[in-house]
Amino acid sequence: MSQAQWLSLGVAVVLLFWMVGAYNRLVALRNAIGATFAQVDDLVHRRAAAAQALVDAARESMASEQGALDAWLAAQTEARQAADALRARPVMAQLATALAGIEAPLAAAGSRVTALLEQHPLVLAEPAVAAPLASLRELDARLVFARQLYNEAALAYNEAVRLFPTRLLARLYGFGTAGRL
Repeated sequence: MSQAQWLSLGVAVVLLFWMVGAYNRLVALRNAIGATFAQVDDLVHRRAAAAQALVDAARESMASEQGALDAWLAAQTEARQAADALRARPVMAQLATALAGIEAPLAAAGSRVTALLEQHPLVLAEPAVAAPLASLRELDARLVFARQLYNEAALAYNEAVRLFPTRLLARLYGFGTAGRL
């Protein structure tokens, strides 16, 4: 073999190893997004269960507020369904945007229910109401942190996809950008 052939072979081998390494890095970053979303998904489902328990405990005592309670449960159901859709493809930007969009009306409905509960101190003092409410507050705080971890993982993935040589490989293998919550 001539020197030019050896050089060509060396360049091809280096290029091949770079492609394999870049592909593995993108896959690892995409898997990190899935792992961080698993935490978000778990918290969304636990929050919905705590909300259901709270509404079940307070429904009789707050008969005049059924509309607010039902609207909150409907928003919880929507958030759960969006989280279920995103669980299948945690990197899909449209699904992440949909879940993030659902969180604002859900927070508004939750704030309304909390305000209504505070107007009924006897209901709020019941252990069947106080325990799920405390759980909801804890889960909301943990959900903020889990969303931040998801967004950081998505940002790292998106930065890797946008880098120049890797961008070409990302297009070749269908790596798109990830959404944020």
